[in-house]
Formats: sequence, structure tokens, C-alpha cells
Amino acid sequence: MKILVTGFDPFGGEKVNPAYEAVKLLPDTIAGAEVIKLEIPTVFSKSGPAVEAGIQAHHPDVVLNVGQAGGRACVTIERVAINLAEARIPDNAGEQPMDEPLQAEGPAAYFTTLPIKAMVKNVRDHGLPCHISYTAGTYVCNCVMYNVLHMAATKYPNIRAGFIHVPFASEQAVEKAVSTPSASLETIAKSLEYAIEAIAANKEDVKVAMGTTH
Repeated sequence: MKILVTGFDPFGGEKVNPAYEAVKLLPDTIAGAEVIKLEIPTVFSKSGPAVEAGIQAHHPDVVLNVGQAGGRACVTIERVAINLAEARIPDNAGEQPMDEPLQAEGPAAYFTTLPIKAMVKNVRDHGLPCHISYTAGTYVCNCVMYNVLHMAATKYPNIRAGFIHVPFASEQAVEKAVSTPSASLETIAKSLEYAIEAIAANKEDVKVAMGTTH
């Protein structure tokens, strides 16, 4: 099995992006699966094509995109991506789409095709916090998740795909408010590693109650 794992470059004035910094710390093989690492741009129009170039170069079985969600307290695994671009701030190329569909003829949303409950469970079983998220936002993270799932649905039917959000790295929180959650890059990388273990081990998801009440 080949798993293409991508992380974004820094954006929003940050000097680092814990997504790709943590991806770089991953082993090259996890649970027998070959891990291919790729940095992609935090740009609406370029993120999807960058992932597709990686797909065409490496022919992965799984694509796992990783992005920063500053303010979240731990790694969160996304369940759904929506067909909407609504940028509160410009991306790294100055693009700031508003009220625009990501795919004019695409469905309103795509659900991940990864075993996200098994992923959450495996991270938790190793003593680290992890949750399912039901919103990937409307910025470039949602954009790439939606577009990759659209590619899988329309062009690469053998690929499973999904998205993980990670918190600020500890170094990013130094000058932020005292209540700002963060985690070490090593902890983030371990969470990703355990999530990938579950991807490699599970074609189907496990049946565990993990919903939210609000």
C-alpha cells in the first residue's frame, strides 16, 4: 500500500505550518504501508493540482491531506468537505474567493472514504486525544479535501482520501494568548502515525459511537 500524505506551507503570517512539519517527521513506512510526503501550497487554485501531480507521480492507494487548524486542542479527523470557497483572509497567492463553488457541477459535499472512527480510536488507544470534526471550514483545507475527493469520485476510483486538521505547534503559541491550545510537533506526528496505522489496517470503519450533540 502507498499513502500520499500532504501538508501545507505556512500561511496567515505564521513562520511554520505544523501540518507539513509533522508530516516530515513521519516514518517512511507505517504498518507496512509506504508513506510518501508532499508539501503543497496554501492556494485555492494550486492546492488540488499539486496533489494530483503527486497522485500521477506516485499512484497511491490513499491520499491523506493534513492542515493547520489553529485554536483546536488536538488532532481532528474530518468527515465532510463542502462545495464552497469562502475565504476570510487571502491565501498565499492573494486569492480570496467568496460564495463560490469549488466545482461548478460537483455535489454539495463529499464524505471522507477513510476509516475515521478506527483512526480516532487508534490514536486514543495510544494515549493521545483525537476527535472527529464535522467541518473542515471554508478555506484552503476544505478546498483541497473536497477537490481530492472529487478527483477520487470522478478520475481515480481506487483511491481512498480524507483530511486531518492539527493544532498549532508549541512554538507558534509562544506569543499568543495564554489560552491558545498547542501541541509539540512530535506529539502531532505521533497522532498522524497512529491514524495512518488504522488506515493501513482497516478497509472498513469500525462501529463506535462518536457523534456530537451540538
